[in-house]
Amino acid sequence: MSHHPREPRLPRPRGPLSAALTASLRGAGPLPRSADAGAADPYGDDLQLALYVCYELHYRGFAGVPAEREWDPELLRVRAALEGRFLDALRADTPVHDSLDDALGALLVEPAEGAGVAGFLHKEGELWQLREYAALRSLYHLKEADPHAWVLPRLWGRAKAAMAAVEFDEFGGGRADRVHARLFADLMTDLGLDTAYGRHLDAAPAEMLALVNLMSLFGLHRELRGALVGHFAEVEITSSPASRRLAEAMRRTGAGPAAEFFYDEHVEADAVHEQVVRHEVIGGLLAEEPELAPDVAFGIDATEYLEDRLARRLLTDWRAGRSCLRVPLGTTGQREPERRISHTS
Repeated sequence: MSHHPREPRLPRPRGPLSAALTASLRGAGPLPRSADAGAADPYGDDLQLALYVCYELHYRGFAGVPAEREWDPELLRVRAALEGRFLDALRADTPVHDSLDDALGALLVEPAEGAGVAGFLHKEGELWQLREYAALRSLYHLKEADPHAWVLPRLWGRAKAAMAAVEFDEFGGGRADRVHARLFADLMTDLGLDTAYGRHLDAAPAEMLALVNLMSLFGLHRELRGALVGHFAEVEITSSPASRRLAEAMRRTGAGPAAEFFYDEHVEADAVHEQVVRHEVIGGLLAEEPELAPDVAFGIDATEYLEDRLARRLLTDWRAGRSCLRVPLGTTGQREPERRISHTS
């Protein structure tokens, strides 16, 4: 249950784009046409899974897929078309604040008691819902901080030094047992979840894929370095209060000591990181490149937009007593949740 294969398997396709892409990576057909991306739902399962697969080639890759496919020029053209469709939609749909100060200020407003996913889980979440939440978040947390590391060569001075300091903490401060991805795997073990990297990709809805894809999109493009910094600021500023609620939810449901510890660790660490990111990473970046302020604001607001879409999906399903996963955990060989999921609304 706690093995970590270096390369996960390719996921199940969700439409023509992802079907053609995964078949090509298996050596069984041509890549999808770049033009087909323009007709796809930018937030839908098919495009988001295809984009996720393209990005995963820059992380651990997939079992049976040659490493050189990472830089396949034809595949990169397909990825660019998928990215363009997604980014155009985000720029059109994201409610953007008038200024960076306004965007940062909005993050400091505490949500109403019980609001949002963390608030729901804190107040009334059951163990089966916490397990589903952990399975979804594993798509990011098992590679926590990796997408953000790509921005380091694109910063300098105060911003680089501060970003490197925060990343050092995320990677365990030099201790393998304190790497945050390792701590999240321990949380998953407490919850009876398979901790293999990429194990829960098939279960994740498009809303979760889009959030992880956003990090990779911003991280892999130097022109989007300001947006990546904005995204990172949103993550760090909102993490501490949300983590406090989630730690209490883990305690209330008896999830286990490692499950509690992961979020307790983030309450303390991210309260410090928030100040470093706001004053040194953003402050240092804008001292050198003040013209990037709108990009930083966009990174904040686009992250909030996609988090809100995910929250609506999860809370709609959970409040109706339904699983939010495409593949229920009970059908994948893992420990059954203590509460059977009702599919009546």
